[in-house]
Amino acid sequence: MEDQDSVSTASTRVQEVAAGIHELAGRRRQPPRSRAESVVRGYFAALGARELEDAVAMWAPGARERVHGQVDTVAPEGVRAFIGELLDAVPDLRVEVLSTTAQEDRCGAHWRAKGTFAGPGSWSGVMPTGRPIEIEGFDLMTVRDGLIQGNEAFLDGMSIARAIGVMPEVDSAAQRRMTAAFNARTRVIGSLAGGEAELVAQGVWVVQGQPARCNVYLLEDPDVGGVTMFDAGARTMTRAVASAGAKLGGIRRIVLGHAHTDHRGTAPALGVPVLCHPDEVQDAEGSGGFRYWAEGLAQLPFPHRQVHRLLHRYAWDGGPVKISGTVQEGDDVAGFEVVHLPGHAPGQIGLWRASDRLALSSDCFYTLDIWGRDCEPRLPIESYNYDTEQARASMRKLGDLQPAVAWPGHAKAAVGDVREQLYRAAGAH
Repeated sequence: MEDQDSVSTASTRVQEVAAGIHELAGRRRQPPRSRAESVVRGYFAALGARELEDAVAMWAPGARERVHGQVDTVAPEGVRAFIGELLDAVPDLRVEVLSTTAQEDRCGAHWRAKGTFAGPGSWSGVMPTGRPIEIEGFDLMTVRDGLIQGNEAFLDGMSIARAIGVMPEVDSAAQRRMTAAFNARTRVIGSLAGGEAELVAQGVWVVQGQPARCNVYLLEDPDVGGVTMFDAGARTMTRAVASAGAKLGGIRRIVLGHAHTDHRGTAPALGVPVLCHPDEVQDAEGSGGFRYWAEGLAQLPFPHRQVHRLLHRYAWDGGPVKISGTVQEGDDVAGFEVVHLPGHAPGQIGLWRASDRLALSSDCFYTLDIWGRDCEPRLPIESYNYDTEQARASMRKLGDLQPAVAWPGHAKAAVGDVREQLYRAAGAH
């Protein structure tokens, strides 16, 4: 019996030693946590424990907290306000770190948060709904000297909106109704936006849209790896212009023919550098021409005055646009030469390509009348001109180039004896 007991004891001891070796091996396989990872995990533990001040204390003063689509603020007060709002809105918040990955002073954390949107506080201005929430996100934090120096956080905004009740659930009746209403609105806007881009010359495409048959030109431009857009048309054309540009390699920059509201309209929405003549910067970044038009467009005849007021506000203008650079007479734009054509606007320009005698002239002349009907080339509406005598001179200047085709900012091109047509419209031979 003693021998059996000895064997049993020895066997147990061997098993314990083996288990210890296995555990030690496992520990060796797990690399030690970096300082950055320890700080990040500690931060999320403080959030889960609802220890607001402990969490805020882990931030370096002045560090930037950027939750994409939600908040961009700095520590400590901005972080305190952001976290405090969340804890006040979700009183039973629980936070779980699902995984971390660290390199030097940076650590990424994939996390999950659960709780109830019960309040008493609101969240991003939304009053508490009592709904259960479960969201995931990823934070990429920089840690130095034991403190968080910055954070780039990414959340699924749509999931959050659905979780708190701002957006309807996927495939619900409410979502289907909302989608139908949105699509109806899109169809209405699409009827104004314009059709497909039309190839009108080598490497030159035009998109025409309403109101007022605004022309936007897409110029194939190997130097920028896509297209340069000349003139930006009406805001209603944004979808059509963006779609056409994408099919041609993407819109890489915009050159404004001039800065009136119906020629800068899509520019703010496209997110690319915008250039213009130096004399147009003030209006591109400002009023869009209203600074030198009569108050309330009083010079326009009735009822056009009332209609145009509405069009400027609700259809043409996309708002001021930041100018990133300027072009002047003689500069090259996508194989075209810049020509200064002031008068309708102080810094109006056209583009001239001598090889095929093609002119893109913005509003140097019109080929539609005040009722929107086609007509032969004519002087731009005097009510909208910066200097009508300059406008006449610019029409003659454009005519002197003897273009074979001259495309304006609205409606159809001028063809045939373009010089004679422009001279006649300018009132001089």
